[in-house]
Formats: sequence, structure tokens, C-alpha cells
Amino acid sequence: MLSLIGLAITFFLAVILWGKRHKANADYVLLIWLLLIGVHLGFYYSVASGKYLQFPYLLGVEIPLPLAYGPLLYLYTSELTRLTHRRRYRLLHFVPLVLAYLYIIPFYVLTPARKIWVYQHEGEGFRERQLLLLCAIVLSGVSYALASWLRLQRHRKRIDAQFSNTEKINLAWLRYLIAGISVIWLTIFLDNEAYIFGAVVTFVCFIGYFGIRQTGIFTDQSRLAWEEGNAPTDGASASLTAEAAESEEPVTGVGNAAQDTAVKSKYARSGLSQGVALLIYENLETLMVRERLFTDPELTLVQLSEKLGTNANHLSQVINMVGNKSFYDYVNALRIAEFTRIAGLPENQKYTLLHLALECGFNSKTSFNRNFRKHTGLSPSEFLAQQNIHLQ
Repeated sequence: MLSLIGLAITFFLAVILWGKRHKANADYVLLIWLLLIGVHLGFYYSVASGKYLQFPYLLGVEIPLPLAYGPLLYLYTSELTRLTHRRRYRLLHFVPLVLAYLYIIPFYVLTPARKIWVYQHEGEGFRERQLLLLCAIVLSGVSYALASWLRLQRHRKRIDAQFSNTEKINLAWLRYLIAGISVIWLTIFLDNEAYIFGAVVTFVCFIGYFGIRQTGIFTDQSRLAWEEGNAPTDGASASLTAEAAESEEPVTGVGNAAQDTAVKSKYARSGLSQGVALLIYENLETLMVRERLFTDPELTLVQLSEKLGTNANHLSQVINMVGNKSFYDYVNALRIAEFTRIAGLPENQKYTLLHLALECGFNSKTSFNRNFRKHTGLSPSEFLAQQNIHLQ
């Protein structure tokens, strides 16, 4: 019953995903993944129900399939985060899967009757190969889960450098997906197929729901060229003033020595001088105060750099090194400062906390609460109580 439910859900989600309009590369990876899981569940059902006796020539096809799940998770994460490089080498991730099939050829060449006997006697005669394949499957799964996690962390840092609102694009759900598939690898050691495939069915529901509703993160990839170091140097920012250009000292922030060293290393090849960087930051502060750009919930680094007449690469460097913050933290710190200012004004006591938070540029109560505690060490209600401020 469990495997039949899993089969129905898996292929239902695959059909929905196939019918999705404007599919991205990540959708195709997910579609292949769902179909593969569906095939695997089908084989499990045939063995659990005894129907494999009707087609013994297919026995063993399902054994190496888990070696495909780790690479598919990694490729799916890479496509969602747009951190995929050298796509022509993607098939190399599936070499272990091919090798595994070659490794168990001695089983495939058995007669149908002998194959059935081996299955009925829990792999008799092939247990060493079974154990080796099991170790390879777990090693592959854990390795690719870790690689996917690291890729997701890199994605988080990248969007923090470009967007002031990351709630819809931070792929937080993907962290749970990676953790979930890691749990599945661990359940393999329980040596209980009911538990393993029960976890797989739950995993399918999770990945299907979030994968289908996931929208594109970066709609204009050309605007992200700066992040890969390909942005053209902006002549305007390189020649703001003659005096600024004379200074060749790299600019550093006010953070601790370890942070400064890391930042210096990151921008070691940058041609941005101390004077130019300080001037850009001064212009940035002036612009933010004058036009209150931080109140735009969808403000991005590219939009802000266009306002300043510099390129996004340089602006990101200035915010990192002079402001000692990511773009995300810099903008949200301004929003928090604005909230603390306007919350105490008598004319604003008639408004709710959420209303004022939205006025300052936050797009949700969750985002506001998280950032407020991050920047002040207090929850909004604790801050208001300390300041004896009463909002509606």
C-alpha cells in the first residue's frame, strides 16, 4: 500500500511538473529525479508484492539507482541557485552509477530462476558486492548532500550581496530537503525497506510541493555578471576626483582583524582605491538619507548602483569594506534605524507595529522580527517596552 501511494504521488507530481509552463533547467532535473524515484518505487512494489516472479529478467535493475540521487540533488541545487558551471561535464557525476551496473553484471547474466533464488535468499553469493554497493551509495549520498549544502550557503551569501529582500529567493526549503535526503541515507543502516521507502514517499511529497511552486530567482542573468568578476569597470567611479584616485591604499572596514584580512583577500585584485571607495560610500549615505531608497522592499544592488552612477561590483566592495556589511545587512540596518526613529513619534502611535515596519521597507513581519533582533539584540516588543512606546 505504501509503495502504491508513493507511486501515485510521484507520477502525479511528475505530470504536474511536465505541464508547468516556462520550465527552467531545474524543473527538468526535478522531473528526471521524480521519474527515477517512481521507477525505483515500482521495483520495490514488485518485490514486496511478489510480482517480480512474473518478470525476473528485470531483477537487480533497481539496486544501483540510489547512486543517481546524490548527483541529481547536487545538479538540482546548482540549477536553482544558478551556480552551475561546465555543464558539459554534468554526466560525469553519473559515472559511479554506470560502474555499479558493470560491477553487478555477474548477477545479470544468471538465469531467471537463479536470480529469483538469490533474491529469496537475501543476496546469497553476492553479499560482498551488496555491502560494497551499500557503502558506495551512502558515501555518494552524504558527499553530494554536503556539496549541495555548501552550494546553498554560497547562494545565500550571493543574494545577501545583491538583494535587500531575500525571503522569496533564499531557498530555505532546500535546506530541509538536503537534511531530509541525508536522513534517508541514514535509514539505510536500519536495513528495513519499509522505513526506507516510507521516508522516500515523504521526501517525494516535500520535494514535489516546493519544487513545483518554486519560481525563478534571477530573471536577468546578465545583471549578475559582476558577481563572477566579469563586470566592466565603470569609468565614472574610477575617476570621481583626482585626489581620490591618487590614493592606492586598499580600503578596510572597522571590523576585527580576521574579517579585515578576509575582505582584503577577497578584493586583492580590485583597482578601487581608498579615496574612491570612501567617496562612493559618502555618496551612498547621502543618497540613502535624501531619497530613502531603503523603504523600497525590492531594492537591489544593481538598482542602487545605477542611482549612484557606479557599477554593482564596486558598490558591493565598498559596502563590504567601508560599511563592513553585506548589502542585505546594510539596507536592513537602515530600515531598523528608521523604525526606531518613527516608532517614537507621537503621530505614529495610532499605527500598528507591522504598519510601521512595512513603511520602513520590510515586506513581512517575519523578516522584520528576524532583522530587528539581529541588529539590536532585542525583539520589537522588548524594544518598545524599554522605550515606553505604545503602538496599536
